[in-house]
Amino acid sequence: MSWRASDPTPAREGRLFVISSPSGGGKTTVVRDVLRRVPHLVRSISLTTRPRRRTERDGVAYRFVSIQAFERLRRAGRLVEWAKVHHALYGTPEQPLVRALHRGDDAILTIDIQGARQIRRRFGRRAVLVFLLPPSLEDLNRRLARRGTDTPEAIRRRLQAARRELSCVSWYDYAIVNRKLSDAISQLQSVIVAERVRVRGRGR
Repeated sequence: MSWRASDPTPAREGRLFVISSPSGGGKTTVVRDVLRRVPHLVRSISLTTRPRRRTERDGVAYRFVSIQAFERLRRAGRLVEWAKVHHALYGTPEQPLVRALHRGDDAILTIDIQGARQIRRRFGRRAVLVFLLPPSLEDLNRRLARRGTDTPEAIRRRLQAARRELSCVSWYDYAIVNRKLSDAISQLQSVIVAERVRVRGRGR
């Protein structure tokens, strides 16, 4: 049976692209560039209680809030996921995400493995999980040291956490090694395009 241009097509519901990586894995940079390239893709801005770094602006990668404000939103059920990571709270506000999905846009989230699990439980296969890996732990160590925002002790803790996070890669849908930035950006863009034209759901 052939498809005709006049045939009705169902309204498209948006998808969620969840990007996880160890701290220093490059997810913020990769996602920023993908957002410039891919239309109808919006960034979900996470809330966090951690201190703002010198290079960060509120409302760009994160919205920085007090612990009290975060807890009010959590108790009111207005976060679709939340987790405690490196002694700070992180969470995804519900309203902007649901609005984007209902109008047919896709949303991209940069969240840790705890949040990815919660998103998959809530949204099922509408959530596409992508893990961004460093080429090696040695490379990740160098990136964290170059960043200049962490003490040697904090870097040690982040590397320990990275080892735990890397053990969870197998239950993500895609894994991209961020060896060369331009390649990682192109690969994530390809994942999004492929998922948008997928006909059958993933059967796992």
